Amino acid sequence: MNSADLLPYVRFGDAFQAGVDWSREHLSTLFEGIAATVESLVEPLVDLLTAPPAIVMVLIFAGLGWWLRGWKFGLGTALGLGLVAGMPIWDQTMSTLALVLVASGIALLLAVPLGIVISESRRASAVVRPVLDLMQTMPAFVYLIPAIFFFGVGVVPGTLATVVFSMPPGVRLTELGLRQVDREVVEAGEAFGASPWKILLRTKLPLALPTIMTGVNQVIMLALSMVVIAGMVGAGGLGEVITTALFRAQVGAGFEGGIAVVILAVVLDRLTDSIGARTASAKAQRAMQQA
Repeated sequence: MNSADLLPYVRFGDAFQAGVDWSREHLSTLFEGIAATVESLVEPLVDLLTAPPAIVMVLIFAGLGWWLRGWKFGLGTALGLGLVAGMPIWDQTMSTLALVLVASGIALLLAVPLGIVISESRRASAVVRPVLDLMQTMPAFVYLIPAIFFFGVGVVPGTLATVVFSMPPGVRLTELGLRQVDREVVEAGEAFGASPWKILLRTKLPLALPTIMTGVNQVIMLALSMVVIAGMVGAGGLGEVITTALFRAQVGAGFEGGIAVVILAVVLDRLTDSIGARTASAKAQRAMQQA
C-alpha cells in the first residue's frame, strides 16, 4: 500500500473552486466594472501608440533614450526599435507595450501604498509577506485560470493576471527602502516638530526612492514576461505572435517575436533605471537639505 493512501485527502482545491464560484455568482457587477475599467485604459493607449507611423515612435524613444542616457543609448534604441519596425509585428509590439504600462501602473498603485503600510507595522508585514511569497512562487500559468473564469479571454484577464504576478517586488522593495532610511534623519525631522505624514512624504520617501525605483523596474520586467504568457488567453501583442508560432512550429516567426520582446525589455529597463536614478538623486538631495 502506498503511504500516501494512509493520509486523508484535503480538498483544498474544492474549497478554492467553491469560493471562485460564489464570487462569480454574487460579484458579477464588480467584475464587469473591473473589466470595463481595464479595457478603457488599454484600448486608448494601444490606439495612441499605434496611430503614428513606426518611424515616428522609434525617433521618440530614441530621443528619450538620448536625453536620459546619452547618444550611445539613443542610437542603440533607434537601431533596436528600427529592427522591430522592419518586421511585420510593430503593432503587436506597441500592443504589448500598452499592456505592460497599464498592468505595471495598476500594480504600482497597489504595491507602493501597501509597501508603505507594512513598513510602518511589523504585524502587517508578518501577515503580508507569506501572501507575497505565494504570489511570487505560484507558476505564472496558474494565474490565467481564475482570470479566464472571471473575465473570459482577451485583454482583461491577461492584464489582471499580469498585475497579480508583477506586484510582489514593488511591495517588498518599497518596504525595504523605507526600513533602510537612517533613523537619525527621521529623528531630526521629529525634533523639528514635523508630523509623521510630512516625515514620510518629505524625508522617508525621497531617501527610499532609489530602492523603490528598483522595485518599479522589477515590476515592469515581470509584467513584460507575463504579458507574453498572457497571449495564450487572447491578450494579443507579442504573446499572440509567439504562441501562434509555437502551435504552428514556425521557428522564424517565434524568433522574431522573441527578439522584439528582448529589445523592448532592454529599452524599458534602461529608461526606467535612468528615470529612477535622476528622480531619486534630485529628491534625496532635497530631503537632506530640508533635514
